[in-house]
Amino acid sequence: MSDSNKIQVKTLSDELGVAFGTSGVRGLVKDLTPELCFAFVRSFLQEVCPRSNKVAVGIDLRPSSPDIAKACLAAIEASGADSIYCGALPTPALAFYSMQNNMPAVMITGSHIPFDRNGIKFYRPDGEISKTDEASIMNGDVSIPLGLSEQVKQAVLPAVSNTAIESFKKRYTALFPKDMLQGKRIGVYEHSSVARDVIKELLAQFGAEVISLERIETFVPIDTEAVSEEDKQKGLDWSKQYNLDAIVSTDGDGDRPLISDEKGHWLRGDILGVLCTNYLNTTHVAAPINVNTVLELEGKKQTPARMSLRTKIGSPYVIAGMEQLEKSALSAGLESFSVVGYEANGGFLVGSDTQVNKQTLYALPTRDSVLPILIVLAMSHQQQRAIGKLTSEFAPRFTASDRIKDIPTETSKQLIADLKASKAKQAELLDTIAEQSETLEVVSIDETDGLRMSLNNGDIIHLRPSGNAPELRCYVESSDQAHTDSLVEKILLNAC
Repeated sequence: MSDSNKIQVKTLSDELGVAFGTSGVRGLVKDLTPELCFAFVRSFLQEVCPRSNKVAVGIDLRPSSPDIAKACLAAIEASGADSIYCGALPTPALAFYSMQNNMPAVMITGSHIPFDRNGIKFYRPDGEISKTDEASIMNGDVSIPLGLSEQVKQAVLPAVSNTAIESFKKRYTALFPKDMLQGKRIGVYEHSSVARDVIKELLAQFGAEVISLERIETFVPIDTEAVSEEDKQKGLDWSKQYNLDAIVSTDGDGDRPLISDEKGHWLRGDILGVLCTNYLNTTHVAAPINVNTVLELEGKKQTPARMSLRTKIGSPYVIAGMEQLEKSALSAGLESFSVVGYEANGGFLVGSDTQVNKQTLYALPTRDSVLPILIVLAMSHQQQRAIGKLTSEFAPRFTASDRIKDIPTETSKQLIADLKASKAKQAELLDTIAEQSETLEVVSIDETDGLRMSLNNGDIIHLRPSGNAPELRCYVESSDQAHTDSLVEKILLNAC
């Protein structure tokens, strides 16, 4: 009599309604059963990293993460590999440790998605898995031990290794002037970010007076791409109350940054990406279709002009774009080039080793929040300008985004399909946002990811279903921030 059941991961995944999103597996906590988590990790090691004998594992601060980690550790053991349990740490810290030690990694995190959900991210020894790897994992047949749920329930997590987090801190300490934050007051919006302690340590090491803001032990999902009105007001209030030079924060797993200027205004993630790209003197950059067109406008100022490539939304697509740009640079015979990527949520990816302040910044092709935070603070120090002035030469192009929550993905897809197919429906939506005596028309459509409509007045409207949760996402770009914010609100109000 067999002591295990063999099943295809996709079969079990479909039964429970859990699947890969824009970055990693995502699902309701109740559906992330020990059997399903075990199956995903077992298939990852079996299909993607079959020769690995060590696997690093980390978690975020969601209350469901430790139990999911136990199931993942059981899968690693069943695969015949040893595990290194790194405990609670930022996702990029685990990924960096994985790459530096040539081993795969598994991160249990739901990133910014709602509290009742969680997920798993997978890393090969050379970085984040690809969409092809995702398909291989889903198609894998795995054996799941009988009685696994009880085994996981009785399991105790191993002792935490701090090697990964220490390595991550060392990645940054030599890159920037050691006194760059001397005399600066930096607020850290801690909430339930797994990166809160390492960020405070780094800021203090560079000389800042660190002000801790709103540390909580219950998990709160913070979306750096769609900052809530409550968090916008908190930034303004904290800046005045504590006389801060900046406020910094991240999402739950520490791969997306949130940075405010000296007045408490949060910077958009796609503008952070341009600032970082400029600071690093990057020659090639990959970014998703929804980021600000300042990317191209700034790139034209470089000599030679910076090459950029637009991708679908999601870090696997940005990573594939960086790889494409690197191949292009090599085939063109370029002796010196650097490749980075970034997303609208502020996450910054380093696709190739590059020199920063005469030091080597090693490649980390996964989203990171710490590097962009430190770059913006370093720019402010080196240029002797407040953070709010760093973008003063940028073209006046402003973006905003928000979403409708709890809307079935199929409903979002149908709405977008109807808009694409019907000029009348496009006109109907545009009529709801047009100013008095203004006639708006769609002059071009980009279907790289969802429906991105460029209008005759220069505005851009982009709608797509979220890849992580049942949400309809809306992105808008125009030449005025207040107008952009208003458009997002009007579009989402009338979209359904």
